[in-house]
Amino acid sequence: MTKVLIAGESWVSESTHYKGFDSFTSVTFETGVDPLRDALTASGVEVTYMPAHEVPERFPMTLEAFSPFDVVVLSDIGANSILLHPDTWLRGQRTPNRLKVLAAWVERGGGLMMAGGYMSFQGFEGKAMYRNTPVDAVLPSIIEAWDDRVEAPEGAEAVVLDASHPVLAGVEGQWPALLGYNRFGVKDDALVLARVNDDPLLAVREVGDGRTLAWASDIGPHWCPDEFVAWPGYRRLFSQAIAWLAGER
Repeated sequence: MTKVLIAGESWVSESTHYKGFDSFTSVTFETGVDPLRDALTASGVEVTYMPAHEVPERFPMTLEAFSPFDVVVLSDIGANSILLHPDTWLRGQRTPNRLKVLAAWVERGGGLMMAGGYMSFQGFEGKAMYRNTPVDAVLPSIIEAWDDRVEAPEGAEAVVLDASHPVLAGVEGQWPALLGYNRFGVKDDALVLARVNDDPLLAVREVGDGRTLAWASDIGPHWCPDEFVAWPGYRRLFSQAIAWLAGER
């Protein structure tokens, strides 16, 4: 059974409610992992989910700690959350650079997917900060140096470029429109499987003994709307992407 670690895709929101003279504050915790997790588990993939607030402390720190997994998915989780273990951030202690460890694990045969979002690639106001990191070096993408979001509230249509690739084999029919994505270039040895507007949407690359994949849009709303999640091709697309990253296709 393929084993996947999904890191990110959660957030805490704080709201202040004003009611005349008085006000109060409420806090909510939300996740966006369900569409991808449900699609993968329905395809027989074992998913371990690590919400964003757990990443700084619990994300694997060694090659051995990555060994239980075939594929790691980073989705809407910035580089700082992986770089800054609490022992470093709070206690001033040296800890491994987990972006370096992750890249080394990929080169030794692991699979890595980065999905788009406000804290993916370079992200909202450039705050995801993956550019020029070891993860940037192994991904198919060339990450921009600034806010790389493209908002498309009117809808942006995907165009398949290589329907024969194992990631896209059998993904048929019209793709539902997407509502945004992260813009990036691609490295010379990467293969672009689909585009949106004039930009890469889905790109893959082989790195050492491992494989990487960049999906420029989200895995669920808002950029990947309900229509896309409900589309039969959604499950097939992402389950085959994980299988390819794991070396099974």
